[in-house]
Amino acid sequence: MTRASDPLDFSRAQSIHIVGIGGAGMSAIATVLAAMGHTVSGSDLKASPGLERLAAAGIVVHVGHDAAHLPADLAEVGISTAIPDTNPEVVAAVERQVPVRRRAELLAAICRQRRTVAVAGTHGKTTTSSMLALVLMQAGLHPSFIIGGDVNEIGTGAVWDTDGDLFVVEADESDGTFLELARHAAVVTNVEPDHLEHYGGWPALEAAFDRFVAETSGPVVLCADDAGAAALAERHDARTYGFAGGADVTGEVLEATGAGTRFAVRVDGAVLGEVHLPIAGMHNARNALGAVAAGLALGAPFDAAAEALGRFAGVARRFQHRGVAGGVTFIDDYAHLPTEVRAAIAAARAGDWRRVVCVFQPHRYSRTATLWQDFAGAFDDVDLLIVTDIYASGERPRPGITGKLVLDAALDAAPDLAAAWLPHRDDLVRYLAAQLRPGDLCLTLGAGDLTTLPDTVRELLGTA
Repeated sequence: MTRASDPLDFSRAQSIHIVGIGGAGMSAIATVLAAMGHTVSGSDLKASPGLERLAAAGIVVHVGHDAAHLPADLAEVGISTAIPDTNPEVVAAVERQVPVRRRAELLAAICRQRRTVAVAGTHGKTTTSSMLALVLMQAGLHPSFIIGGDVNEIGTGAVWDTDGDLFVVEADESDGTFLELARHAAVVTNVEPDHLEHYGGWPALEAAFDRFVAETSGPVVLCADDAGAAALAERHDARTYGFAGGADVTGEVLEATGAGTRFAVRVDGAVLGEVHLPIAGMHNARNALGAVAAGLALGAPFDAAAEALGRFAGVARRFQHRGVAGGVTFIDDYAHLPTEVRAAIAAARAGDWRRVVCVFQPHRYSRTATLWQDFAGAFDDVDLLIVTDIYASGERPRPGITGKLVLDAALDAAPDLAAAWLPHRDDLVRYLAAQLRPGDLCLTLGAGDLTTLPDTVRELLGTA
């Protein structure tokens, strides 16, 4: 494929076509580009609610891929990671000598149009980014943002506000392209071993985060409660936040229930006030404290932060309430790493459910091969664990690598744990519907297509 050598410049309006526009990442890019004044079109293999939403926003969308979909005045083509070089629209663009760009390059070009605030970390990026965007909005700073999930309060994860100059973006470290984003400010929620198939080992991953911090031109905010982020703080000039004490911005939990967390905030020892966060979980309180710290560094008063966080309604697929049927409550969460799983289960345990029934879908063969042993102990606090097979996310299967490895690790740590290995969806649905009882919480965890399970099981149980 012919790649463009010239830097992408979005300072002038142009015609941009996106192949694979229906995915969450590319649809957010398309939404922002259209709001910037560009003429945006795109295609995807299948019809979806995401395509309908783009069409409603005035973006021309096509179902299926065909060279005829390319506009006559086309200036740039963007493609998602799932699009092969043999795609007919990509082939036609190359023949017309139109530059073809990956998502990371599109995002980097958008970042160059604003003072970008990049939120990075192994987990917590989406929630922290969402909270920070709302804090900045409440402060009247008119941020633009691209976030990896819809912010429930405003119904979207992509906004371009022409009245402000801040751009909050979720910076994904998975392939190293987060280093390509021009950064005015940065937040690091945590640094844990992940994506080692790309980096080749922990030292290279750690070095990438060192670069991420060192090459940020303005304020850097790091979580002192996390060992990896705290190590960064020892090597770089940064503000820190945390609940463990000793951070520049410190939180003190005053009350924690299944309905949320109330905590006091101190900056350099001085009490600023309290935050009443209406969602459960210590991990969410820590994300909120990070949003407070970053907001302060960017000029958002504490009162604005407390008000915005006090009505925070969450993000799609982040401990998201998915309904009640047959007396069973369904909550879905994107958690797919051991630390995330522990945090989601702890949040579930803060409620007064009869039982917590957890369904977990491991994510990617490479990640499961590397991390399956780290799931030992992660599920100790559930009453029933069901593990499905791995969501491949485009990877090829690996011999001997299945979801059962995760189940085995869980049972090694807790031999008396009630657990089942159900790799096939039909078996899973039947088993789950038979096991659930009134008063139970059904918690689905994973970054794949398990998110559709609550709706299927609710239909079987009947709407309460």
